[in-house]
Amino acid sequence: MEERGILGVKPRKQSVARIRARKWLKRREIWLVALGIALHAVYMLSIFDIYFKSPIVHGMDPVSPRFTPPAKRLVLLVADGLRADKFFEPDSDGNYRAPFLRSVIKGQGRWGVSHARPPTESRPGHVAIIAGFYEDPSAVTKGWKANPVEFDSVFNRSRHTFSYGSPDIVPIFCKALPHSTWNSYPHEFEDFATDASFLDEWSFDQFKSIVNRSKEDHKLKELFQQDQNVIFLHLLGCDSNGHAHRPYSSIYLNNVKVVDRIAEGVYNLLENYFKDNQTAYIFTADHGMSDKGSHGDGHWSNTDTPLVVWGAGVKNPKPASNNNQNHGERFVDEHDMHDTPTPDDWGLNNIERVDVNQADIAPLMSTLLGLPCPVNSVGSLPLEYIDLNKGDEVEAVLANAKQILNQFLRKSQLKQASSFRFKPFEPLAHYTSILDEIESLISTGDYEHAMKLSQNLRSLGLDGLHYFQTYDWFMLMTVIVLGYFGWMLCLILHVLQSYTSLPGKILKKEEAVFTRDYPSKVYLCGSLIMASIFIVLYLEHSPPLYHAYFAMTIFLWTNIFSEYRFLRAIWKYFSQTKESRHVIELSATCIASIIILVLLVRSFTERIMYTWCFLIVGVISSLFLYKSIPWKSAIPIFLWLACWFLSVFTLMPAEIPDNTVLVSISGLIIVIIGGLSRYLDKHTKDNKYWLYLVNRYSKPKFPFLFHIQALLVGLSSVMVYLSTSHRTEKRELLALHQVMNWSIAGISMVLPLFSATDLLSRLTSIFLGFAPPFLLLSIGYEAVFYGALGLALFGWISFENALLYVNKPNTSLTSFEAENGNIILEEGDRCLQLSDIRIPVVFLVFFNIAFFGTGNFASIASFEISSVYRFITIFSPFLMAALLIFKLFIPFMLVICAFSAITKLVKVPRSGCYFLVILCSDVMTIHFFFLVKNTGSWMEIGNSISHFGIVSAQVVFVLLLFALTNVYTKDIQTRSTNRVSQKTM
Repeated sequence: MEERGILGVKPRKQSVARIRARKWLKRREIWLVALGIALHAVYMLSIFDIYFKSPIVHGMDPVSPRFTPPAKRLVLLVADGLRADKFFEPDSDGNYRAPFLRSVIKGQGRWGVSHARPPTESRPGHVAIIAGFYEDPSAVTKGWKANPVEFDSVFNRSRHTFSYGSPDIVPIFCKALPHSTWNSYPHEFEDFATDASFLDEWSFDQFKSIVNRSKEDHKLKELFQQDQNVIFLHLLGCDSNGHAHRPYSSIYLNNVKVVDRIAEGVYNLLENYFKDNQTAYIFTADHGMSDKGSHGDGHWSNTDTPLVVWGAGVKNPKPASNNNQNHGERFVDEHDMHDTPTPDDWGLNNIERVDVNQADIAPLMSTLLGLPCPVNSVGSLPLEYIDLNKGDEVEAVLANAKQILNQFLRKSQLKQASSFRFKPFEPLAHYTSILDEIESLISTGDYEHAMKLSQNLRSLGLDGLHYFQTYDWFMLMTVIVLGYFGWMLCLILHVLQSYTSLPGKILKKEEAVFTRDYPSKVYLCGSLIMASIFIVLYLEHSPPLYHAYFAMTIFLWTNIFSEYRFLRAIWKYFSQTKESRHVIELSATCIASIIILVLLVRSFTERIMYTWCFLIVGVISSLFLYKSIPWKSAIPIFLWLACWFLSVFTLMPAEIPDNTVLVSISGLIIVIIGGLSRYLDKHTKDNKYWLYLVNRYSKPKFPFLFHIQALLVGLSSVMVYLSTSHRTEKRELLALHQVMNWSIAGISMVLPLFSATDLLSRLTSIFLGFAPPFLLLSIGYEAVFYGALGLALFGWISFENALLYVNKPNTSLTSFEAENGNIILEEGDRCLQLSDIRIPVVFLVFFNIAFFGTGNFASIASFEISSVYRFITIFSPFLMAALLIFKLFIPFMLVICAFSAITKLVKVPRSGCYFLVILCSDVMTIHFFFLVKNTGSWMEIGNSISHFGIVSAQVVFVLLLFALTNVYTKDIQTRSTNRVSQKTM
């Protein structure tokens, strides 16, 4: 009796050449996957060389000012989290909340709005105020509390600094500063349940105490009497109260009055102590506070902070002029123009307002004290605040310009020393002549022209700093993009050569895919180019990763050019073909695919895109099937409803509210879906519309398997309710409940391996098998999402099944014909066609809705930790994280299983489809590469990095999921297309 194969067909004896060809293809694909993993890992690191290089350089000499300082000491008061409008506007009774500082504005000082640059956090704000530069963006990868780099500050340059306030801020600037006296309260004091204004009182009391003590302590008194001292009080109350009670609360608004009283207390204390009118005072804030009690982004409520300056060396108030013109220039917060009108309710329209960038406060403090500006400061001195004569004003601005110029020269020197072909910043090529001209104008007393030249030199210096900060951007981005395009072209060539019928059409048999030769000249040329670039990079002392970027890119393009015969044959084939429809079809398919992928990129920030996607697809696909197959099949209506059902979930909030009853009901919905699928499996074996999905010869190893799985789903729904209610009442998980939950989840995931091997039965069993653990890890509507995703995936399978019915008999290349054409396919597979690109594209849509269907996978913090409480309540970070990640993976497992089943259903090689998935994914990767942000809030920067990283990692992520799901899908059997066609006919 002759042996028969799995599908009841006698297998052909494979030739030795075919066996060797398959082994060669397998080795090639292993090499290709390994190359893809290495390439994506290396290119992911490129964003840190491009976007996140530290702007800090060392080795500059400080520029000492050449004028007499107008103040002997300076007081800096920073009200953390105080937004400008709440400071300046009146309360409900028409009284202003800061009467003392308003009297200063009207009688003895200057005022304005200080514009902060996102991220509007405490550390970046204080660094901008005290050190004069905007926080190193690479700090987002290290935690904002860590000190990524050493930096200079006004405190460093002072004779002595007295500082009191928060333990998160004061130590950053004073802990390693030998000439400082400081103290901070314990972290336990920061209690959001209380009125945090007492923290401000603590800081003032500490300073008051040391001032009073100095009256009896001779050494301390000498310390206070020194010139160029800085006194810094960090007032955290508004920030803590804003977070806890919102900036509209009476507690927050009362805290504004508290900081005003503290400012008055400090002023009176020091004026009575020194009695020399030589103290300068600056009152400001590091950031504001949004209406929701948060900060970090670039909204005006976070970036607009008050600034009040008075005392020694500060100009008196000036009446507002009516000829202020909008210069069209924006501040660093990028939302407010210069010379914007003052709100009427502030009651300050008649007094000139001078807005500044937050980093401008550092050179202002340095100038008032006669100190060198911090060497890395990028702030511009606001002259409108300082009371100096014309000559000293020019000297102050020139010192500011020289300090920025020194940074520029140091960066230029470092880059020139490490560049084989250095390109200088042309506008400052003759900076020495500019400096000589300024000095000449100062010596002749032409201060007006000297001021203009100094300000222009400062602007050019800032432009030069940006030039060198982005010096390598174009080169690196060009290399990385060329590398991505080279990788994508390698994938296209591999798929065309190994999985399509194109080689058989355009090449002779002796030029077959696996017998082609590798032109040595191309590889020799590539090696020489790579060696030359390595020598240049070595001479430039470039980082090792630069070598890796170039090596990857050159290697890829060398491999591409080694296929010049195949590329020339493709060009000849398409240029000589008489039918233009092939080119039109190819162009239309590429454009449509790219549009879908671009929309997927946008969906990472706008989840509603999936709602529109499934609403539109539900209508279009249903109408297509309605015209293709009779409506009695019910497939068009089912597909419509399934897509619309799934579209609802991306309208729901990403923060899932608790709803235990809904989770329990979802178990019933899942059982009903499984029951309907089983009904189709039992009663459609002879229905011509379902012949590809069922196999009457396939039977489960256990006859009651479906009933056992349905029972486990039901038990999990009951355990969800019992475990949650018991935990709510007793605050403890019963050991019995815990054992049952673990047992149900574990057993249910094993049972699909014993189900029938026809497509519909196996997928139904997988759907039911992963439902119990998902339900036990759910807290709300995501449990319903599981059922909706299963229905939509079955709708996708039904659509592909209907296409098989419409397109029968299949005329694509069979494995036998492919073998004769030297294309290596598995038994029963056909060659890929252009229309098959829909499968990886649709897969990516489902894969991404698994990311964002019920939350933001890019931030695991967006998922509720209470999801794991039915398995464990004792804090165990690794186990809890593993359970949470496993829950997130379950929807991906369903999508991968459906994808694998479809490749078997339509008889296309799964490996070929995998490479097409990676190809489409890399179209998104290139897009995200250009969307990486190094400005904005920490969250915006972090999300842009995580989005790029997630898509880059799909080459590994999808491969691992294929390996995991292959355990469940490798045995799936589908009826032969030819057999079904014959049966139907």
